[in-house]
Amino acid sequence: MTPRNLHYLDAVEVGRRMHAKEISPVEVTKAILARIKKADKKLGAYARMTEKLALQQARKAEAEIANGRIRGPLHGVPIAVKDLCYTKGIVTSAGMPIHGKFKPKHDATVVKRFAQAGAVLLGKLQLTEGAFANHHPEISPPVNPWNPDHWSGASSSGSGVATAAGLCYGSLGSDTGGSIRFPSAANGLTGLKPTWGRVSRFGVFDLGPSLDHVGPMARSTQDVAAILGVIAGADKNDPTAVQDRVPNYLAGIDRGIDGLRIGIDRTYNSKGVDAVTQKTVKDAAKVLKELGAELRPVSFPPCDQIVSEWGAHCAVETAVAHAATYPKLKSKYGPGLAAFIDAAEGISATEYQRLVMNRKEFNGQVAALFEDIDMLLIPVQNLASPTNKQMATLGEDPAALDMLVRFTAPFDYTGSPTITLPSGFTKAGTPVAFQLVGRHMEEDMLLRAGHAYQQATDFHKAHPKV
Repeated sequence: MTPRNLHYLDAVEVGRRMHAKEISPVEVTKAILARIKKADKKLGAYARMTEKLALQQARKAEAEIANGRIRGPLHGVPIAVKDLCYTKGIVTSAGMPIHGKFKPKHDATVVKRFAQAGAVLLGKLQLTEGAFANHHPEISPPVNPWNPDHWSGASSSGSGVATAAGLCYGSLGSDTGGSIRFPSAANGLTGLKPTWGRVSRFGVFDLGPSLDHVGPMARSTQDVAAILGVIAGADKNDPTAVQDRVPNYLAGIDRGIDGLRIGIDRTYNSKGVDAVTQKTVKDAAKVLKELGAELRPVSFPPCDQIVSEWGAHCAVETAVAHAATYPKLKSKYGPGLAAFIDAAEGISATEYQRLVMNRKEFNGQVAALFEDIDMLLIPVQNLASPTNKQMATLGEDPAALDMLVRFTAPFDYTGSPTITLPSGFTKAGTPVAFQLVGRHMEEDMLLRAGHAYQQATDFHKAHPKV
């Protein structure tokens, strides 16, 4: 028997029902594939579906489960990945028409680990060009399922839309300046940007390698924990991947947050921030305090310069990442990404070294902040659910762009883990969110806090009418 609103069940719950043989991996996969074919005509979340592979994996999962072999919580569960992740023999275009025929000869490590966990790959999700800020002119941006007039987030736009609309049970995004957190906030999802190196980047297109993070996006903290447990860990193919063991994130998620020290810088959280966002952060702090957390006033290190320098630093790394195709194929690039790469030409080696040293100093200041707190409570962005019209003109004002990434880019610089949590709605009915930032390698603590918050609230249980 197929449950009502099957597509909006949590991934962990779907897996549990599959493993109890209450529902069939094959039937669930067919149902979600059918939903994608119907709903995604308007939403445009998928760059391409992998229907044949998905059904093969679903049949294999069903047979293994029938024989009592359960690989883990995601065994048989349909998921999708950002089209930045290599898939063997399947086009991986990274939102770039120039890669429209590129079929990798191997899977990205994260894709391989999903397969090893028995998950079912539904397809590849749309994104901005090369995971930068804008969609390529030939690609229609995915549509926010809550309200088509509002931003769906960047760069993991397809991941945000598909997961929110029930077109998969969880997805992968990547984050270089906010690209897991923006679409998670825009679409009412829980998103986790892990510690840099916690998840392998092997087989994932680079934007800015020292800033790039791959992480999960889902409809609950519990699902995010399950996905992170699958994709995290050392990788011989990625020497930058952290060697630390991967904890069972689900096992400790119910421990609560009594006595947890949460830092709040009220000035940082309010400067240039709209009233709706300020309120949602304050309301979240109240809930966390009621759950037993200790709220501590802190002073976040000055970050205006760091935020303004993030673009220059990332541009240099992006120019290196695109050296094989740019400027050779410049005419086939969109104007946003092309201008970003061109900007790197004006940055001297001496200036770049200054950027590197400023980053190191800032990272040290942030690390010192966490000597007295366990995590930091901040907004995701200064604007609650901006409209497409607002975002279209944002690039005309460098100060406005800096303000947008003020709460995201600093933590790509530091490599700190953060979790984004839905926390309310605007008058337009679109989601708003906040984020918690933790110490390196303490994703388990962020997941505990996120789960506790979601046990006390139900914002994450709301779904768009798709």
